[in-house]
Amino acid sequence: MNQNSSAVANSATKLFIAEDDLDDQLLIREALQESGVSESDIVFAADGMELLELLQSHDFNPALIILDLNMPKMDGREVLREIKNSDQFCHIPVVIFTTSSNQDDVSFAYRSGGNTFFTKPALFDELVETMKTITKYWFEKAVLPN
Repeated sequence: MNQNSSAVANSATKLFIAEDDLDDQLLIREALQESGVSESDIVFAADGMELLELLQSHDFNPALIILDLNMPKMDGREVLREIKNSDQFCHIPVVIFTTSSNQDDVSFAYRSGGNTFFTKPALFDELVETMKTITKYWFEKAVLPN
C-alpha cells in the first residue's frame, strides 16, 4: 500500500482476484490503484483453478478475495464452495464481483458463504466508486482475521 493512502492501512494486505477477462483485470487494477491499493498487493488469477493454486502455494492468506462467477476451467461457484468448505481458507472474506445480477446467482453466493455480492458496473467511474466502497469497508471498517 502506498503510505499516502487511507484506503488500505495494512502493508501486508493482499487481494486475490479471480477474473478471466484481461480487459476487466486491467480496469479493476486501475480502479483499485485509484482507491489506494498498491499494485504489489493485487494478485490476479485467470480462473478458479488458478485461484485455488495461488491460495495453496502462498505462505499467507489474502485479506480478501474478489471472485468472478463466470470463468473457464472452474467457475466462481465451484471455487466459492471449495474455499468455504476448506478449514484452511473458509475464514477469508469473498466478494462476488460479476456481470450477473440474476437473483439465483445472488442467492447462491450468499447461501454458499459469499460475504458480499456486487454486479460489475458499466462505467469506469462507477467501477472506481465500487472498488473504493469495497476497500473502505473491508480494510478500514471491518475487523479481519490475521
